[in-house]
Order: sequence, then structure tokens, then C-alpha cells
Amino acid sequence: MTSHVSGAGARAGAASRTTTTGGVTGGRVAFAATVMVIGGLMHLLAGIAAISNDSVFVTSGETANYVYAFNLTGWGWAHVILGVFVAVVGFALFSGATWAVYTGVALAGLAAIADFLWLPYTPVWATVLMALNIFIIWALVTGQQAATQRET
Repeated sequence: MTSHVSGAGARAGAASRTTTTGGVTGGRVAFAATVMVIGGLMHLLAGIAAISNDSVFVTSGETANYVYAFNLTGWGWAHVILGVFVAVVGFALFSGATWAVYTGVALAGLAAIADFLWLPYTPVWATVLMALNIFIIWALVTGQQAATQRET
């Protein structure tokens, strides 16, 4: 009977050691980190394209009357800055930093809004990026909840 109690204690101690180690807390957070790095780089490349050559994107009569019509160079800089921040936070998620989870949720929300405003210029690509940003938010929120439940 004594061996059963000590075995249970050893298993409980082993479980607590494995949940408190550093690094990515789960598959969902790893997914979010990977997609954030890739999405951040895509925002960066789209921003560079908009800054360097405005004719890359559609600026026909449809976008002239768009409510959120801005100068493409301005949009390009917004995407470059956002892309850098998203990629950096994506890399920070791999280290398991708690601040990166909360910052990642906020940046993914901002990126989804930026992609919505970018819809007239690249409709399909903006829709894909909006969906990926929503998946990032889902993965970070549910991945953090799962990690918190494992620790208790």
C-alpha cells in the first residue's frame, strides 16, 4: 500500500514538471506561431509591393469610391509595420512567452481589420488572410486555456 501512495506522488510530481517547462505550450499555440510568422511575412511583402509599385494592385473605378480608400503607399507602410510586429510576436510565441499570447491576439485582430480594409485591392488574398487571423485568435485563446487547465 505504501508503494501505491509513493507511486501516485511520483506520477503527480512528474506531471507538474512536464507542464511547467518552457517553450510552446501546445499544438494550437505552435500553429498560431507558425501562421503568424508566415502571415507577418506576407503582410510585409504586400506592403513592400504597395510602396514600391502602386500599379501592382487594382485601383480602378471600384476602389475610387471605396469608403476606406487611402493612398496605396500609406497602406503599404501600414502593412510593412504590421507585418514586422506580427512576425516578431509569432517568433516570440515559440519561446512560450505569455505576453506574446495576449499581444498575438491583439495583433491578429488588427491584422484582420487591416485585411478587411484591404479587400478592394486584393479580394481573395485579403479574405484568406482574414480567415487565418481568425484561426490565430482561436488557436491562441483555446491553446492558452488548455495550457492553464493542464497546469491546475
